[in-house]
Amino acid sequence: MHSASIAIIGGGLSGLYAAYLLEQRGITDYVLIEARSRFGGRIDSPAWPDTTSPHNRFDVGPSWFWPELQPQLMQLIQSMDLEVFEQFETGAMVIERSPDEAPIRTNGYVNSPPSMRVAGGVASLVEALHRRLEKTRLMTGETVQHLRYRDDHIELVSVDTAHSVTTRKVRRVLLAMPPRLAESTLTFDPPLPEPLARQWRSTPTWMAPHAKYVALYDTPFWREQGLSGEARSLCGPLNEIHDASVPGGAAALFGFFGVPAQVRQNTTEETLKAHCRSQLGRLFGPQATEPRAELFKDWTLDPLTATPADRRDGGAHVAAPEIEAPSGPWRGRVTGIGSEWSEPFPGYLAGAVDAVTRVVARISSETQR
Repeated sequence: MHSASIAIIGGGLSGLYAAYLLEQRGITDYVLIEARSRFGGRIDSPAWPDTTSPHNRFDVGPSWFWPELQPQLMQLIQSMDLEVFEQFETGAMVIERSPDEAPIRTNGYVNSPPSMRVAGGVASLVEALHRRLEKTRLMTGETVQHLRYRDDHIELVSVDTAHSVTTRKVRRVLLAMPPRLAESTLTFDPPLPEPLARQWRSTPTWMAPHAKYVALYDTPFWREQGLSGEARSLCGPLNEIHDASVPGGAAALFGFFGVPAQVRQNTTEETLKAHCRSQLGRLFGPQATEPRAELFKDWTLDPLTATPADRRDGGAHVAAPEIEAPSGPWRGRVTGIGSEWSEPFPGYLAGAVDAVTRVVARISSETQR
């Protein structure tokens, strides 16, 4: 049986940052287990096809952060030597109210404080953290299924893509995954206290019900028309659209689908893309109907993100649930560190940094007693 002091379940921003902070504090007896073949979780920044530029990548997961409101996240990004830039919002926005009326231009608005993006996509932050970690402690393609409390330790059982089962003996588990996903996919023996389990499964997972579409172009031609690239639509399929261009790189528009998940699942990806191209043409002119490339991500189809309950939710940011059981065998043994467990920033990128910082500080304090 393998053993470690701490097991981190999930290799998104929360999991990698937890591993980074633990190593920074000299706590190296841990293992990080990620079910996907890649790290990042809901952070995903595919590249422009055939690109050679490291910055020509586009977020199909979370995109923005606000340094003035989220200084911890900004400090982390700066410590990784990553560049950031401001979301382009200069110019008029377009509003589409009805299929019987032409879209109208109206005064745009600029967010204050400004929305910021990471050069090379948010995945650049994931990759920077990964480069700084001891690789022998990081596992991918391994799905944790069972947690069994046994005397003074936890038996953590996982299965890999070849169906090989591994059991590890650990003292503490950090859940770097959404609360609802943890409650629905992990078996606890003994069971979690029902009030806590109910709270976790009632917490929506940010991004889980959403889908994003990105259209890539050679130039941001809409800017020449005095448009910011921002649009709102009651017609769809995209209800909110923004400029996703990369400074000095490729141009792009991206949008969130307003079409419910249940409807999207009964429609092919190519049909959805065709409707998006048509809509962009209505909003920004014929040139918008012919993107050089397209990206599409429906998070409801990702079983490592969304549960059936998420597909029925609107995906709003809601109050953070309790991070662990208040009493019983799981108290202090299993602790949530995913972004939904952050009180000030539940579901946001900054929430991952906040939740991890608080828990690792507590672990560090306990080890020094």
